[in-house]
Amino acid sequence: MLKRADGLDGSKDERARLEEALASNRPLATAYYLKEELRQFWEQPGRRFAAVFLDGWIRRAEASGVAPLKQMARTLSSHRDGLPAYYDAFITSGPLEGADNKIKTMKRQAYGFRDQELFKLKILALHETRHELVG
Repeated sequence: MLKRADGLDGSKDERARLEEALASNRPLATAYYLKEELRQFWEQPGRRFAAVFLDGWIRRAEASGVAPLKQMARTLSSHRDGLPAYYDAFITSGPLEGADNKIKTMKRQAYGFRDQELFKLKILALHETRHELVG
């Protein structure tokens, strides 16, 4: 259910189990297909197309009658101005959020240590060799 439709491993068993689950639970099938459709937001040719696509997806999610989808539609609706802004520079906050998560994990692991300077150095070294600031 969490995998992309094109990311299924190709085995008939995996696809058959997915199709069986979707056939036996209509709200689940609606949620799955809308999830897959929402992935297309990032593939739109431009900001206007993305805004129109998003508005259509929100309408379909609200009309689905599935409570979590309706909540998702409200959340996306409240971010309606910011989401199409991705198409201005094609930049997401994903790498930043990943670095923040790594820092939080290091902080939990270092609980009780008192050397703040070492913690700062570890944060600075976190992405030293893996990422390069461009721009």
